[in-house]
Amino acid sequence: MNFQKVSLAPGLTFVGVPIGTARDITLRALDVLASADVLAAEDTRSLRRLLDIHGVPLAGRPLVALHDHSKDTVVARLLADVAAGKSVAYASEAGMPLIADPGFELSRAAAVAGHPQTCAPGPSAVLTALVLAGLPTDSFHFAGFLPNAAAARRRVLETLREVPGTLVFYESPKRLAAMLADARDGLGGARAAVVCRELTKKFEEIRRGTLETLASDYAGATVKGEIVVLIDRARSVAVREEDIEADLRTALETLSMRDAVDVVAKAHDLPRRHVYQMALARTKE
Repeated sequence: MNFQKVSLAPGLTFVGVPIGTARDITLRALDVLASADVLAAEDTRSLRRLLDIHGVPLAGRPLVALHDHSKDTVVARLLADVAAGKSVAYASEAGMPLIADPGFELSRAAAVAGHPQTCAPGPSAVLTALVLAGLPTDSFHFAGFLPNAAAARRRVLETLREVPGTLVFYESPKRLAAMLADARDGLGGARAAVVCRELTKKFEEIRRGTLETLASDYAGATVKGEIVVLIDRARSVAVREEDIEADLRTALETLSMRDAVDVVAKAHDLPRRHVYQMALARTKE
């Protein structure tokens, strides 16, 4: 038995739990889970398994599911518990709570109500992937899950094109191939990227390459498990305005403005809006 029963003040504690290997949990997290008056979880089955592995008894305490379909009523119930002087511990299905997780609504509502909150920190898939990827970590942008629809996904990727840091995404194994193909087309196939799968688990896999090679590798592949995708920041290359003008002039001789802008923007790895403004200026002249 590695936990201790401790006295928790009324309020919320957000508990970081393992992303894979059960032994990655902290001793403080076990203490909180053993001592809180009320337990809440994104997935109650996952939390029950974790409690069983570490020998933490539920001992008749409420274990409440907080997910996207229940969050409004459950948030109100948990805040009422806190207002009544109880300690509430919340854990996401895996990793740090509130990161692409419905627990965010609980934290926000508690802040508005003025209830005390704290965190027993633990593993994070985002940070673990950054450590293993070999891409710059001095600046990064976590974008969560991209939209399911292809057109919406491409629009979001376009807005991230010039972010001066490593891009980090969660992705479904069913959408991985499509996401990598869209990233290749929208961000440039030469960008370095890494696919991290099943971090800290038995079949952990880290696959590195360019967006071009990774999109090709995963096209049509059957993939399983939890996935984090990382993409290197944009690497600026000096491009002369006269070169862009020349290419744009040539493209406009045979293509519509829209197609010409797309071709030149991709050829020079430039934001589409920049090339569009140049094309618009030409037509006004």
